[in-house]
Amino acid sequence: MTKRTVSRSAPKAAKKAVAKKAATRPRPAKASAGKAAVSSPAPETAEAPRPAHAGPNSGAVYCGIGGWTFEPWRGVFYPEGLSHAKELQYASRKLTSIEINGTYYRTQSPATYRKWASEVPDGFVFAVKGLRYVTNRGVLAEAGDSLRKFLESGVLELGTRLGPLLWQMNPNKKFNESDFGKFLELLPHEMDGRRLRHVVEVRHDSFKTPAFIALLRRFNVAVVFAEHAPYPDIADVTADFVYARLQKGRDDIPTAYPPDVLGEWTKRLQTWAKGRAPDDLPRVDETHAPKTPRDVFAYVIHEGKVRAPAAAMEMIRQLG
Repeated sequence: MTKRTVSRSAPKAAKKAVAKKAATRPRPAKASAGKAAVSSPAPETAEAPRPAHAGPNSGAVYCGIGGWTFEPWRGVFYPEGLSHAKELQYASRKLTSIEINGTYYRTQSPATYRKWASEVPDGFVFAVKGLRYVTNRGVLAEAGDSLRKFLESGVLELGTRLGPLLWQMNPNKKFNESDFGKFLELLPHEMDGRRLRHVVEVRHDSFKTPAFIALLRRFNVAVVFAEHAPYPDIADVTADFVYARLQKGRDDIPTAYPPDVLGEWTKRLQTWAKGRAPDDLPRVDETHAPKTPRDVFAYVIHEGKVRAPAAAMEMIRQLG
């Protein structure tokens, strides 16, 4: 792949026992003759939430969850009797974004992406986790062919519903400045006239170095702020958007986090959206990124997951 030029520019109580390996990946759509199977919109009882803004000089703030298919959500988040085929339609009218996890495990079809896009309202966006075969390798610089195949598999069929592309590294993947820089060179920031945003999630402490932050800023690539004990928490702003994964929620709390803690997170999201950096989160490099409005994407993805939708909905409510 050639190098691209980058611009600098709870209603019911949760079930007591939750299967650890419940199906969490979106189901692919069935299509024939290359055409997408488009579903009729689900009935709405209230207007779908819109991405929030923290003021006139602010980026948009999106809040959501990881995936939308999770059996324990039925009767807790999803109403009893809601058909599985209507889950995405329902979830997208309660949240403002969803991180698609199934794309990490296998390539989806263009028809599937078109179907997903057809089921969500205007203003809603998906974050798409990149295929694992791109990042699960010893030499990231050799990911070009796998990256190209993934990007050409139909991702752009999401159209205006396409948000950031998330590239997740293995926990044993260590930072190699030269190799990681070559990987960032492979990431296109424009494809077929559509802008692409990239974010990386690293899981090894060797990435907690200013050299890593400098590389990301050079290529306008964000780093995931992961609220997850074993993984490094890097809150440096390195791109024109911010991406956070909140992974310490609890299922014995109706909103996964106490309301006041969610209030603290809401303030952090607003601070990022206004172009500043929260002063209570750890950074690797004390150099601040330029102050400019940024879009912010936040996903609640704690282990039990039952209360994740309620947490995201509460943050959306607080953002107003």
